[in-house]
Amino acid sequence: MDFNYWLERFLTHLYVGKNASPLTLQAYRTDILQYLSLEEKQSEGMQLPDHRSLRRYLAWLKQRELSRRSIARKLSATRSFLFFLHKEGQIESGRWAAVSRPKLQKKLPRFLYRHEVNALLEAPDGKTDLGFRDRAILELLYSSGMRVSELINLKLQSLQLDQRLIRVTGKGNKERIVPVGTVATGIISEYLEKFRPALASRNKEERVYDDLFLNRWGNPLSDRGVRYIFRKYILQVSHKEDITPHSLRHSFATHLLEGGADLRVVQELLGHVSISNTQIYTHITRERLSEVYHAAFPRN
Repeated sequence: MDFNYWLERFLTHLYVGKNASPLTLQAYRTDILQYLSLEEKQSEGMQLPDHRSLRRYLAWLKQRELSRRSIARKLSATRSFLFFLHKEGQIESGRWAAVSRPKLQKKLPRFLYRHEVNALLEAPDGKTDLGFRDRAILELLYSSGMRVSELINLKLQSLQLDQRLIRVTGKGNKERIVPVGTVATGIISEYLEKFRPALASRNKEERVYDDLFLNRWGNPLSDRGVRYIFRKYILQVSHKEDITPHSLRHSFATHLLEGGADLRVVQELLGHVSISNTQIYTHITRERLSEVYHAAFPRN
């Protein structure tokens, strides 16, 4: 069997049938090629895979002391590929489901308290082109709860600022409409009027982009650029560890629930397919309630 051929067929199936993103496809390709390479070496030539080969792969991953999450991801990708081969009639049905993934310890998302968010949003110098752009980025991330990947893909035509709405393309190329707060709407409007044209004029090739956020050279801002901007300001206002731009998304959801928002509404705003992904924020708010209670109640 030409496994490389069937791997490409499988990735095409994920892209066309499942709307998998390029990053997801790359991760699947890397994990499955790792499995195939290992099996070829251990079996002195690639044999038809079965559950025993999957167990060997699992043991090898554990020996490398990878995190449980990484092992679970690699095993899931490989098992999906084997199911695809079986569906296409290339291999017999195997007991792949019997090879259990390592249990994942659920970690509570890292978030910022409201005073920390306020300090972060006030950190950029709003008198400069880049400073005001940075303020607009941070305000929008917090006000909408969108992911960094969604933010850098925003186009000018994505905005409906007169209605305080933005059209966002999330995972699986699924679109959703998210509301934006009054403060963020005002800052984005000012950025578009006064500061984005100045950034666009810096493009030496005189190329015209319709991306909402541009870098210092007038090109579309990258994922790495947003993370650099966030890290620059978060280090000024917080000493918490493991705080990333995604923490603003966590803060957005946590603060909504603390304010009484319905869980289903928060699910829609975040673009979660399953409400189970949203329910983790209820644990955070309970933890916060307990923290406030023990700090304030006089008979502890």
